[in-house]
Amino acid sequence: MTGQLRELAASYCETTGGCHGPDHAERVHAIAIRIGLDLGAEMRILSAAALLHDIGRREESESRGTICHAARGAELAGPILADLGFDSEEIAAIRHCIASHRYRAENPPKSLEAKILFDADKLDSLGAIGIGRAFLFAGQVGARLHNSESALIDSTPYTIEDTAYREFRFKLRKLRERMLTPLGRQMADERHRFMEDFFSRLNQEVGEGERDAQES
Repeated sequence: MTGQLRELAASYCETTGGCHGPDHAERVHAIAIRIGLDLGAEMRILSAAALLHDIGRREESESRGTICHAARGAELAGPILADLGFDSEEIAAIRHCIASHRYRAENPPKSLEAKILFDADKLDSLGAIGIGRAFLFAGQVGARLHNSESALIDSTPYTIEDTAYREFRFKLRKLRERMLTPLGRQMADERHRFMEDFFSRLNQEVGEGERDAQES
């Protein structure tokens, strides 16, 4: 069953780019299983939800953000799960996990499995992996390497100013405060500190380069 879900999920995600490709789903799955075992979650529900959580991402990317990949992914997951023999109660539980993994105000994660998936997905946006994914995404949208604090004020997504630093300042640095499980919070704290150190160093090096250019 896991192998079939893995193959199906990969078929939806393999063209979405490195930031949200099949390897992202695999890492989220691994973290979700780790937290799920620690908390006694229903692993059949959690495993399926983790593997399928981003199958709507391609449509969101193609729409440049007008389609919510979480909501669309939950829609797509229904027929997939039914074909694989999941019953209606399981399908509803898995779809809730997928639909709520972005955690918007109108659709918060309610079940234990949904909360674990939320944490697992956000943990893959933190630490060294999070930095790598932020730069991958910036490259996909054609953003520059770095921008200043002043350039961030009027910046918008999917533009040259949609840098990895912008992603950190506007989104990623807030994630550790939103974690929903004890182990998730613990892991997020350590990964957050690493990102703070990295972007502090990046700002320092870019600033040094700009000063050298002005003085030469």
